[in-house]
This record gives sequence, C-alpha cells and structure tokens, in this order.
Amino acid sequence: MSTAAPGVPPHAFANPAWHALHGLHRHFAMRTAEACRYPADVAPFGAVASPGADALKALRSLLLPGESIWLFGEHDGLADELRCAERLECLQMLLEPGGAPAPEPGPRVRRLTAADASAMVGLTDLAFPGFFRKRTCEMGSYYGVFEGDALIAMGGERLMLEGLPEISGVCTHPDHRGQGYAQQLIGQLMREHQRDGLRSWLHVGAANLAAIALYERLGFRQSNRITLSRLVTQSPDVRGEH
Repeated sequence: MSTAAPGVPPHAFANPAWHALHGLHRHFAMRTAEACRYPADVAPFGAVASPGADALKALRSLLLPGESIWLFGEHDGLADELRCAERLECLQMLLEPGGAPAPEPGPRVRRLTAADASAMVGLTDLAFPGFFRKRTCEMGSYYGVFEGDALIAMGGERLMLEGLPEISGVCTHPDHRGQGYAQQLIGQLMREHQRDGLRSWLHVGAANLAAIALYERLGFRQSNRITLSRLVTQSPDVRGEH
C-alpha cells in the first residue's frame, strides 16, 4: 500500500537506498551501473536499479563470500549466488506538515561524535542487532543521553533523500525506558529538520505497535508499507546447498 504525500516522489520511498547512494550519500557508494551498496562498516543496505537477475549479479559482484545485505522490496535472490535469508515487514512513516510543535529535546540530550561509535553500536545491538555499524554515525547527525559515562538512549539520521532525512537508530537501554528519552531525541531531530525546511520520515517494524503509536503521537503518518529482504552470498563450498 502506498499513500505517499503530495510532492514526495513515491519511487524514492520504494528504493530509498538507491536514491540516497546516487544523491546525498554518493560519497559512500560502492556501485556498478545496475547495483550499489554502502560499505559494510557504514550500513547493511544495498540496492538494484530494477529487479532481475542481471542487477542481482551486479550486486553480487560487490559482496564478499558469506556476506549479507538488506534490499528494499521483495527479492528472491539468485540461484547458487544469492539467497533470501529473511524478510522484514516495515512501515515508512512521514511527518505531516503543520502539525503539533516538535517535543522539547530535554537538557540531557547532547550531540554524539565518532568517539561514541562503539557505545552507539553496543546500545543499538540490544534493540536491532547488526543494523548499526561503527561508521553509521557518519550518515547524519546523532544525539544521545548519558547516565554517567554510559550511553542510555540515542537517535539520529540514516538514509538521506533530497529534502527528506530519515530518523533512525532510536533506542533506549531497557533499564532506562519510560522516561521520555526517545521522544526528546526525536524532538531534537524534528526541530532541526523543520528549521532547515526538511521533512522527517522513518522506518518502523510493522509489528512494533508501541513505536508506531509514539510516532503517530508526534505527527508521523504511514506513507508506505515495504518489505526488506536480507540476501546472503553463497560461499563457494556451500553453493547449491539450500
């Protein structure tokens, strides 16, 4: 289902990694004419220009044996070279213009830097293992909340489309939930985007009802429902085994 808002190109949301890697994130891109990907230490996402065997073969040429990568859309893989290991159903949510003011970020919210990368990976691995890498923080601005020296909550920007920065990596340590940190962090990002004339959007697991409810309270509305497919390269010694 797609209900993309007026003025927002639906093709961008259908294949956001492709458009980011050919636009604002092109400095990250490893690519051929038909496929592209982020470096493995930046993000686990790749993309193809269009579905089909030729494009998937091009993508396979960018991957190491045994490596996996997430693509937006349903992709069944490529016999003996790539297999689909899992799928994840997500909602893409877009901030409605002219809604309620963004939440106050809170006094404990501070900007994160590359020096905090290990702490960011450790925290996000509690919520969504493998999606945040040691250089993911280079994709945009990230903010966090600390308890002493420990990072206990964070959020930032990931896929960057023209005029549309994605809010991502929002998570709170299980021992510190229920204190409004996620709302404060999202509020920080929303305020920056509104200040710069940008429109916030995000991905959320379709089964994560609590997060969806929070985003709806903040003014986000479902724009699209999309499947993510994790493709895994077949090592030479296991090709043909399924």
